[in-house]
Amino acid sequence: MTIGRVNPKFRLEDQGIEGLGQVHYNLMEPALVEIAIKRGEGTLGRGGAFLVTTGKFTGRSPKDKHVVRTDSVADSIWWENNAAMSPEGFDALYADMLAHMKGRDYFVQDLVGGADPAHSINVRMVTELAWHGLFIRHLLRRPDRSELNDFTADFTVINCPSFQADPKRHDCRSETVIAMNFDRKLILIGGTEYAGENKKSVFTLLNYLLPEKGIMPMHCSANHAPGNPVDTAVFFGLSGTGKTTLSADPERVLIGDDEHGWSDRGTFNFEGGCYAKTISLSEEAEPEIYATTTRFGTIIENMIFDPETFELDFEDDSLTANMRCAYPLDYISNASATALGGHPKNIIMLTCDAFGVLPPIARLTPAQAMYHFLSGFTAKVAGTERGVTEPQPTFSTCFGAPFMPRRPEVYGNLLREKIAQHGATCWLVNTGWTGGAYGVGNRMPIKATRTLLTAALDGTLAHAEYRKDANFGFEVPKSVPGVPELLLDPRRTWDDKAAYDRQAAKLVQMFADNFAQYLPHIDDDVRAAAIG
Repeated sequence: MTIGRVNPKFRLEDQGIEGLGQVHYNLMEPALVEIAIKRGEGTLGRGGAFLVTTGKFTGRSPKDKHVVRTDSVADSIWWENNAAMSPEGFDALYADMLAHMKGRDYFVQDLVGGADPAHSINVRMVTELAWHGLFIRHLLRRPDRSELNDFTADFTVINCPSFQADPKRHDCRSETVIAMNFDRKLILIGGTEYAGENKKSVFTLLNYLLPEKGIMPMHCSANHAPGNPVDTAVFFGLSGTGKTTLSADPERVLIGDDEHGWSDRGTFNFEGGCYAKTISLSEEAEPEIYATTTRFGTIIENMIFDPETFELDFEDDSLTANMRCAYPLDYISNASATALGGHPKNIIMLTCDAFGVLPPIARLTPAQAMYHFLSGFTAKVAGTERGVTEPQPTFSTCFGAPFMPRRPEVYGNLLREKIAQHGATCWLVNTGWTGGAYGVGNRMPIKATRTLLTAALDGTLAHAEYRKDANFGFEVPKSVPGVPELLLDPRRTWDDKAAYDRQAAKLVQMFADNFAQYLPHIDDDVRAAAIG
C-alpha cells in the first residue's frame, strides 16, 4: 500500500524493491511523530520533542563502513582509510536485505543534499524506522511539495536496523554494515539504529562526488556577517573543540553547523538541520540550541529524562556522552534562510590542545593551513576514556577522516587552491588548556576565545603586531584588546618553563610523526611548513 506524496513514475517498485508492506512516501513531521509513537519507537516529550534511544549503538561504526571496489573507483578511493567490499559481496547483501524487507513497512523521504541547486544531489532515503525518516527529514534539505511530482533520485539509501549482515557472505567486518556502491548509486545500512549513519552516509557521498567538480567539501560550521554574506567564516574542528558553539554567534548569521561545500559561487550548506550534542547543554550558554529541545519534532537521542515530567537531564551521560538533539535549521532564529554564503573570508581551524602548548590563536600561511588541515589535531584528556591517564593526541585528517573517501591531499590541495584564489585568512584557535597540561593548567577562557575570534573576523588582528612561534613557526599576536597578554604566550603561563619546553618538543614530534605519511604527496612549501 502506498501512503503519502510520491512521483508515480518513481515508486520503490520501479527500483526493483517489491513485496513490502505499507510504504509511506514523504510524510510530514506530524504524521511521522504520530506513527513513531504508535509503533513504540520512542516517547513524546515536552513541547512535542521525540525522545528515543538507539540501543547498542550510540555513535557511528566507522570500522563497519565499506566502499564497493569497482573498476570506476578503484584508483580514486583512499583504501587505507576505507574498507573494501567486493561487488559480489554487495550483490548478496542487497539481495538478502531486500528479502528481509518483504512484508515490512517502510518510510521514504525524497530529499536534497546541498543548498546550491547547481551542485546539489537528490537522495531517496528508505528507512525501517519512522523516526529515522523524521531525523533525515530534519537533516537533509526538504524540496517544496510541488517539486516532489518530478523528483528523481540520484542515489538511494536504505537503512534497515533489524537486518544483520553475514561477514563471510557479504564480505564485511561484522553484522553491522554501511556499504556504498558508487556504480549502482546505492548505500545500504544495516544492524544499527544510530541515526547519524544516515546523514554521514550522504556527507561521505558528497565528499566523493564534489571534488571532481572542483568543489571543496568541508566538515565545518559556517556563518556570515548580518546582511553581508561576503563576510563568511568557516570553522573546522573535531568533536569537543567548539565548532557548533563558536559558530552559533548571535551577532552573525548561521549558515550551518556541520557540513558545507565551497564552490566557485561561494559557500553552501549541505544540510537543512542541525545535530547538536546536548551533554552539559545550558540555557545560559547556548539558549537557542537549548530551546530546540522542547520544540515539536526535535529528536532527543539517548538522553535520560524524568518519567513523570519528561524533563531532560543534560548532565547524566549514563547512556552515552554522545547524546544529541536533531532539529530543522529554521528552529535557530538567526539561521540563514538560503543556507548560502560568500567565499570564506576567514578560515578557523579549531583544536582542543590538552597539552597546554598551543597559543589561543595563531595566523597561518597557506602552506601552514594545509599542514594543520591535513593533521586535524585535537587531544583526548585523562578520564574521558578508560586507560587514558595523560593527554593523548588525536589526528583526524581534514578534520573528518571517517567521511573522506579520497586521499587527504585531494582535499588539502583544493583548500589551498581556494585560499589562494579568494585570499582567505587562516587561523588556528586553541580552545584547550593553558598554564599547564590537562590536570595542571586551566581550560582556555571562553570569553577570551570569543574576543579573539571577534578580533579575527572584524579585521582587528590584521593590524596587530605578531611574533613567530618557536615551535610551529606560525604568527601569534603579541596583544589583543580585551585579552591578557600573558594568555597569548603559552610558555609564560607555565610556572615551570622547562616543563613547557619538554611538552612542546613532545607535541611537535607527535605532529611530525603523524605527518610523515603525507610527505611523499605534498609540495615543497608544505613540506617546509611540516619540518619547521
